[in-house]
Amino acid sequence: MALQCGIVGLPNVGKSTLFNCLSNAKAQSANFPFCTIEPNLGVITVPDERLNALADLVHPERVVPTTVEIVDIAGLVRGASKGEGLGNKFLANIRETDAIIHVLRCFDNDNITHVDTTIDPVRDKETIDIELQLKDLETVESRIAKVEKQAKTGNDPEAKRMLKILLMFREALVQGKSARTVEIDEADQKLAKELQLLTNKPILYVCNVDEAAVLTGNAYVDAVKEAIKEENAEMLMIAAATEADIAELESYEERKMFLEDLGLEESGVNKLIKCAYRQLQLETYFTVGVKEVRAWTYRRGFKAPQAAGVIHTDFEKGFIRAEVIKYDDFIALKSEQACKEAGKMGVEGKEYVVQDGDIMHFRFNV
Repeated sequence: MALQCGIVGLPNVGKSTLFNCLSNAKAQSANFPFCTIEPNLGVITVPDERLNALADLVHPERVVPTTVEIVDIAGLVRGASKGEGLGNKFLANIRETDAIIHVLRCFDNDNITHVDTTIDPVRDKETIDIELQLKDLETVESRIAKVEKQAKTGNDPEAKRMLKILLMFREALVQGKSARTVEIDEADQKLAKELQLLTNKPILYVCNVDEAAVLTGNAYVDAVKEAIKEENAEMLMIAAATEADIAELESYEERKMFLEDLGLEESGVNKLIKCAYRQLQLETYFTVGVKEVRAWTYRRGFKAPQAAGVIHTDFEKGFIRAEVIKYDDFIALKSEQACKEAGKMGVEGKEYVVQDGDIMHFRFNV
């Protein structure tokens, strides 16, 4: 399931440093604007302690985690919506992503230049917001022109619904608000997504702080919290430079000691990956056997046949049933056989909605 999160932000806020921490790919990082021109793609492992716990019980030949794609997109400047700088390329690249990780500089360092000279993450956020909103407004106005006549003269209920959604989005965008602030009925969500509005994508704000602020935050972080309170968005603090140092350490033990010295239980990178996974509305089920313990990514709300299709389309086409064990039951009873004997294996049909952490075995016939 190739879903992507795009890392965006102004030049020199730490996007490429963060990307390098997330991925084995090495994006160029330097102290001048537009260091990143072509988007860098990294396929990263989603950390999941449950996978390790299952592997410790089963001792399989191999363990396969699930992954998500992260894209480091070129820095944006004012006027991008009109093609300034790398604007058109930036906007095209971000449109292709499924969610946004917006990196904001929340640290002082005279040795790292800022395109606007001073440090102000709320201003930086607004710079990018305005460019994305202007592009979305252009998209919405163009679509209204096509749909309005059809909605008013024809007997097309879908066109009328679309026009209603478009007018709601236009009102918000004209007021300088992002499309994600508009409350859309669940029944209309699919139509809204078809518009592919940049400011309607799920977003995670990452406050890039220095090491001293990684636990407590700072005034810059407080200002960002206030600025995003009306948005349906998550916020996370990360010290990207510190994460880069952690990434250079060879062993798990060294990394753990480094984190403990900082007073952290988990690296910021791991937290970010998990947050990005949630932003994409993804969850994980597992298949467990002596040959392989594996994590599989599926969309929240998938029914059993759709989840089976993640493994292979034939599984979905020929779906008969799913045998399901809850993760907590497997951990408590320590084997599939013990779960069967205790009556903890459920047999589920086509309408079963898969739950995060389910251990599944599919029966199918093609």
